[in-house]
Amino acid sequence: MTQNIIAHTKSHMEKSLESLRKDFSTLRSGKVSVSVLDNIRINYYDTPTPLNQVGSVIAQDASTIIITPWEKSLLKDIEKAIQEANIGVNPNSDSECVKLFFPPMTQEQRKDIAKEAKAMGEKAKIAVRNIRQDGNNHIKKLEKDKQITEDVSKKAQDDVQKLTDEFVKKVDEMVKHKEEEVMKI
Repeated sequence: MTQNIIAHTKSHMEKSLESLRKDFSTLRSGKVSVSVLDNIRINYYDTPTPLNQVGSVIAQDASTIIITPWEKSLLKDIEKAIQEANIGVNPNSDSECVKLFFPPMTQEQRKDIAKEAKAMGEKAKIAVRNIRQDGNNHIKKLEKDKQITEDVSKKAQDDVQKLTDEFVKKVDEMVKHKEEEVMKI
């Protein structure tokens, strides 16, 4: 019974880590990544559609992203969406594609992004702790309902705490790695 709760708790903690990875992918580091455009939506036949579903999005080099829409009529919409997203660059377009030229990051920008990564890490740790609390509440309820003994409850809560410590450590490592990646010139 408690093993199911612990397995459920672990899977939710893993989802928190995955969410943090996804959040980190939207942050800019030394070289540009097309994932900085992940949150941009284009109005495509009255449906908000991700940019990568209306055209090809590629990183040409360390500072340039090229977006080639499958329908040329979308060029203006893509430009407008990128400007509204405020990702730190102005789109340049010709009749074929939209080019984004990212300037090298300043030391101040790097520090801001590192701070943002730290804040994302704190949110992930809070999520992990909330999952721990949820798991412990389920275990305590089983004990209260006399479905498990006090000893089993104590051991299960210790296991949940060990999981929590392990995942908090993983979050810290991910944040440290991301900060190093951002600060590296």
